[in-house]
Formats: sequence, structure tokens, C-alpha cells
Amino acid sequence: MDGCNHRSKRRRLDPSPVRPNGFIQSPTESSSDELAAGSEHEAERRRASWSIQKAVPPKRPYRRSRSYSGSESPDELTMDAEDYWRSRGRGRKSPSEVSAEPSSEQYHDEDEDAEEEGEEPAEAEDEDAGAEGDAEDVEIEDVEEIPADVEEPDAAADADAAPEQPYSDRSPTPVPPPPPPPPPKPDKLNYQQKFLLRGHLRGVAAVRFSPDASMIASGGADGAVKVWDTQSGRLIHTFEGHLAGISTISWGPDGATIASGSDDKTIRLWNVLTGKAHPIPFVGHHNYVYQIAFSPKGNMLVSGSYDEAVFLWDVRSASVMRSLPAHSDPVGGIDVVWDGTLVASCATDGLIRIWDTATGQCLRTLVHEDNPPVTSVKFSPNGKYVLAWTLDDCVRLWNYVDGRCIKTYQGHHNRKYSLSGGFGVYGAPGAPPEAFAVSGSEDGAVLCWDVVNKKILQRIEGHAGVVLGVDTASLGEHRLMVSCGIDGLVRVYEEREENEDKEVHGQDGDQDQDQGQNKEENGDDAPTAPEEPQTNPPPDAQPNGVTPTGPSDAEPQDTEMGESDTPGTGG
Repeated sequence: MDGCNHRSKRRRLDPSPVRPNGFIQSPTESSSDELAAGSEHEAERRRASWSIQKAVPPKRPYRRSRSYSGSESPDELTMDAEDYWRSRGRGRKSPSEVSAEPSSEQYHDEDEDAEEEGEEPAEAEDEDAGAEGDAEDVEIEDVEEIPADVEEPDAAADADAAPEQPYSDRSPTPVPPPPPPPPPKPDKLNYQQKFLLRGHLRGVAAVRFSPDASMIASGGADGAVKVWDTQSGRLIHTFEGHLAGISTISWGPDGATIASGSDDKTIRLWNVLTGKAHPIPFVGHHNYVYQIAFSPKGNMLVSGSYDEAVFLWDVRSASVMRSLPAHSDPVGGIDVVWDGTLVASCATDGLIRIWDTATGQCLRTLVHEDNPPVTSVKFSPNGKYVLAWTLDDCVRLWNYVDGRCIKTYQGHHNRKYSLSGGFGVYGAPGAPPEAFAVSGSEDGAVLCWDVVNKKILQRIEGHAGVVLGVDTASLGEHRLMVSCGIDGLVRVYEEREENEDKEVHGQDGDQDQDQGQNKEENGDDAPTAPEEPQTNPPPDAQPNGVTPTGPSDAEPQDTEMGESDTPGTGG
């Protein structure tokens, strides 16, 4: 009995049979009883071992590693093993619970002891244990696939449920409303005549607004330069000194100097503040002076002449700084870009040239495939484009950088005269401004085109003959336009709202009725006129006539112009 116990204890400590020489005993050398016991419990042992391995996989937190010093130390994860397994999902056991269960070796040793003592092994208990192990494995697999704390989503319930507010005690952040859309782009202009200025004895070839739009300068074939007040239409100055008609005028950037070019081959400067002329005329051209333009700084004046040359003048000394042999035909148009670095010239040879003012070099030559004569040019306000008038009923917009004609505006008549115009802005209040191009016409109209879509925004009638010059400006919130023609009249227009037409017409009609009663009482057909400024006019001079007009006003008679003309204090 003691020997059996001793053998049983020895087998518990070392279940593998070992020979005296230290080698493991082979199966052939084992006894028949040991083989029978092993065959009966081999499958049971494997199942139990597999269940334990699945329930208790080896995890890093229970390994012990060596520190950098070489001694054994706890792993980086120092969480207690019991807490770790307790925090895991349901269906898993902690290492202490697993260790409390008997291992396969214990099962094997107890069976051997029972066999040696003459007892039969409890197979029913083993089968129950295996069944429990299977159920335990199934429970673990179920936990891994669908955790118990996760519910199946319900689409209908989610749709009906209100969104959860993360901060119930706070009101939601207000979202600013989107900005209102900009007003639509107007499809037409509404310029109405404001003043009708009479004073020139012959046709008016040029008209320009001052830089601040407070004054208007006009020059005509009678050789006089007249300055008008924009707001009242009153005549401020009349400058005389040229020996022939005036073809062009230009304002200096200071708004106090006016330059005029004449058919007498000279250029003269006039001071609006003092009412006197520059003592030295600009002499150098050998033929008519067709076009002039000031530089933005006012220290240089550029002129184009019938002698096919372009001159760059020093304003202080009235001397030529540089002469450009520009064209092979008379130069009809001149303009200076906004920064003064470039000059554009054109001629009846059909060429448009871009010049460098610093070096005098021709940077670009623009020519249309039809090669029509070009009579006038104008830089765009941003300096990127050039607007050109040609004697083929067209106004063309050029991109002079790449030498392409990008827009062609049609609708006016221009086959004989040198017409001019420019750019203007329009648009609803609060909306970004839109650009339009404006030009006179040989049929007595003024046409305005949208720069982008080339649509005619407005056609203004009124002149009895060719409209030679047009200019635009803005005076505060008022957008103005002025035109002149061979009929000797200067017309001032103002852009108005659509709902203002009837009110203005009614006021103009009342004024016309009052003026008609005064005319019948006085027996005089001449319109009313404001007082002449104190410029010491001659004793026999009469004030110039200025008539606020509307669409219903009658056209003035040519005989009235001579009676109302007033010479000023020109040099």
C-alpha cells in the first residue's frame, strides 16, 4: 500500500515515465494499463486543454520581462490581473478562476490513482464536464460576435426620436442668415437731359468733365474754350486766343489747368482759377493739332497732329521732350494710361500703337484684318484695354497685351467724321458697378453699350447733326454725361430712376409754362439765363443762355446762340 502510494505520488509529480538513464520511456515500453488509460482520456484531455487555452489566451500583461538593467521587473502594463479580467466582457474568466479548476494533468493523475486503488473512473462526470466546457465555449463565441450591451439599431425609432442635445442647458449657436443676393443687373440706362448749354458760335468739337466733375470745358470751331458749372449750368469762363478752330481739349490732373489744341498748329494752356492763359504757347507741330492728353502727374502733355508725329511736351517749359515718328498718316487719336507709363496713338493708316513714355519705343502695334482708318483711342480705366473708333461704323475693344480684338460694338453711324467717347459705369445701388462704352454718332444720337455683352443700353436722341464728342463722370451720387456736336450745342445728362421720369417731366413742364408766360409778357423768345460771373466782361456783353430742359422742351433756334454769346477774359 505504501508502494502504491509512493508510485502514485511520483506519477503526480512527473506523469511522464522516465527510465533510469534519463530518457523518456517509449510507448512500446509502457504497460498495457497505462496505454489503456491514456487512450480513454486522450480526447478528454485535449478538449479540456483546448477549452482552457481558448478561455485563457496568453496575454502580455501577465508576462514578466527584463528591464534595461537586466533584472526581472513588471511589464509596462501594471494593471492588476484580477481587475483586468473583471473589466473584460461577460463569459470570460480570470486567471485565478481558471487556476482553481483542475487541469488535465490532475484529471489524469486522479484517474490513475482510482484505477490503482480498484475504483472505476467517473465517465459520467467527465462527459458532464465536457458538456459544460462546450457550453462555455459557445457562450464565449456568442459574446465575441454580438456583445450583450449593444442593441440592434431601429431605423423607425431613430427617425421618430428627437436629436439629442449635448448641452441641454445651452441654447444652440445662432447661424447668421446668408447675405442677400445682389440686385439684378439693369438691362438699360435712363439718362435724361439736365441742361442745354448754348454759347458757341459754331460747331463744338470737344467737351470734357473736370477731374472732380464740378466743371465742363468745351471747345469749338469758333476758337473759344468755355467753362461751365456742372450743377447750375452757368458759364464760368470763356477763353479766346487761338487763331483757328479748336479740335481737342484736356484737363490737367489738378483741375485748374485746361489745354487746347487748335488748327493754328499750337497748343495753349488756360488757368481756370485766375482766368488767364499761359504766356507761352506750345509751338512745334507743322500741321493741325488733332488730339492732346495730360499725363496723370500733369508734368507731361502728349499731342498728335496731322503731320503724322506724336510729341511729348514738358509742361513747365513748353518744349518738346521727345518726338515719335508714329504713323504714316495723320494722327487722329492720343491717350495716356492711368499711371503715365504708356501712350496709345492711332491714325488713318489703320494702326494703333502702344508706346513706352520712358524710352519712346513702340511696344505693340494693333491692326484689324479689315484695316479700317482709326480716328480715336481711349484707354480703359484699369489700363488693360484700348477702345478704338474706326470709319466702318464700329467701335472695337482691344486687349493690347496679346494684340486681340475682343469686342466689337455696332449700332451707330461713323463713316466720315472723327468721333470720340469713353467709358462709364452703371448699376443698381448696392450692387457692383458695371461698365459701359459710349460714343457719338453721325445721325445725331448718343449710344451706350454694355462692355461685356455688347447690348445697347440706351440710345439718346437730341442733337441736330453729328455728335462729335461724349464724356462721362460721377458727381457724388449723381452720374452725368455730356455731349457736343456740329449744331453748336452742349447737352448735359443725368442718370435717373425709372419712377423719377414723370416727376421730372412735370416739373419741367411747369417751368416751361412759366417761361412761356414770361416770354409772351416780355415779347422775347430767348430763354432765361443765369447771371454771368464777375470776370469783368465788356460793357456790351450779354450773359450766356442756359436752359434746364426736359424731353418736352422745344429745340432752340440757331439765331439765339449769337445773341447769347459772351466773350470772356481769355488771353
